[in-house]
Amino acid sequence: MRKYFITLIILVAFSCNSTKNKPKVDTVKHREKPNIIVFYVDDLGYGDLSSYGAVGVETPNVDKLVKGGIKYTDAHSSAATCTPSRYSLLTGNYAFRNKAAILPGDAPLIINPSTPTLPKMLKKAGYNTAVVGKWHLGLGNGVVDWNTEVKPGPLEIGFDYSFLLPATGDRTPTVYLENHEVAGLDNSDPLLVNYKEAFEGEPTGINNPEMLRQKADKQHSQAITNGISRIGYQKGGKNAMWVDEEFPDVFTGKAIDYIRKNKENPFFLFFSFHDIHVPRLPNSRFSGMSTMGLRGDAIVQMDWMTGAIINELEQLGIDKNTLVIFTSDNGPILDDGYEDLAEEKLGSHKPAGPFRGAKYSAYEAGTRVPMVVYWPSKVKPGESKALISQIDFYASFANYLNVTLDKDEAIDSYDVMSSLMNAKEKARKILLEESFTLSIREDNYKYIKPITAKKLPKWLQNKNVETGLVEEVQLYDLSSDIEERENIAEANIILVEKLEKKIDSIVNIN
Repeated sequence: MRKYFITLIILVAFSCNSTKNKPKVDTVKHREKPNIIVFYVDDLGYGDLSSYGAVGVETPNVDKLVKGGIKYTDAHSSAATCTPSRYSLLTGNYAFRNKAAILPGDAPLIINPSTPTLPKMLKKAGYNTAVVGKWHLGLGNGVVDWNTEVKPGPLEIGFDYSFLLPATGDRTPTVYLENHEVAGLDNSDPLLVNYKEAFEGEPTGINNPEMLRQKADKQHSQAITNGISRIGYQKGGKNAMWVDEEFPDVFTGKAIDYIRKNKENPFFLFFSFHDIHVPRLPNSRFSGMSTMGLRGDAIVQMDWMTGAIINELEQLGIDKNTLVIFTSDNGPILDDGYEDLAEEKLGSHKPAGPFRGAKYSAYEAGTRVPMVVYWPSKVKPGESKALISQIDFYASFANYLNVTLDKDEAIDSYDVMSSLMNAKEKARKILLEESFTLSIREDNYKYIKPITAKKLPKWLQNKNVETGLVEEVQLYDLSSDIEERENIAEANIILVEKLEKKIDSIVNIN
């Protein structure tokens, strides 16, 4: 048994689920190795799919996965923001262990190449591995020359192939990075990136608002590409600049090319969407496909991309040997820096479903996200109430594939593979949620650790989000108060102290 599990057992009343972090020895010597695809959508809320109650937008391709697979109602990203969630999914460790937070566009790689990772583990099991889409985990060692090989990056932490947005759609550089090189870069027009000072003569959103298609806040009003201002400055590299509206065809095409090249052997594809993150600029063929404007149309675009890849699996005859997980990196956000009328055109749609909060929030909407597992003829379909974290994919896949994890590998990950295969199976009893504080779920009780106002980022204070980040102790019973409106902490001091100790015990694992 792993050190983490032993520690939890020692704690009084620290009742954990029966699954272990460390995979058990499997009696099946030659288990089938399915292809694995993780569809990782950006900023998709619990209520943003038609199969989860969306209004004003239809998602038939994802709904097809729901109909033939398992729909989860209590699945969580490990954090309420993107970089920490990605870090945890790929390492099996909570992001706070590496102080992983939302990264600037010029940040160094935050996953040390010596760190065990999900793609490295799968390579041990004979998989080829790829990441396509948004990265936002840093690149290089801190000072990147975009005109030479950019590394370390995905290839140094276990991926065999990568095609990326280096950071996010709203950050420079606004180019694609394929493996170690900027795609389409003309050496006679070198690409320069700076996050501190503007380049003389280059337009910015502040100085040249007449060039913009969407107004942006001050943070997002620096370098301009494709009529949209971004965070950070850049100069040169004109031939390599992306066009936002081409994302669905470019990324889907790269994913399909990868699948075709690797169809004969097991592969792992981490398909990391830019949608529905800002700036929202869906392709014109999706214009007006929802009643919610650009954000709704971006959801339709995301659904089309999902369907195109699933259709390719079917055409190749490998869909029945492919385990698909569809989920999101954190909860929804409407206004996140650009005036795209996401709030004004929302109508009666509820992006977070019945939950309180949003992206960045300690309330449930921050991390409770849609999740679907689809594997034709293998999973037992239905609706699952299992408490699951994306951090658990690591240990679950390892156990299924008979890969033994080291004692310091994926220390926060639990084997919940039975819950990924059967809607009736349970998973965790305890789950940690990261935002700008820590929260913990034990069954239906939710405790949010107090935080002083001075620790909150100034930019977050300007967001129209119920963050749940207050100096007051908060405890909620989700079985009767799913919206987290009735704080029962004062009447349950013993339970509060117990949950506080459980957070401390998890944090202090070493």
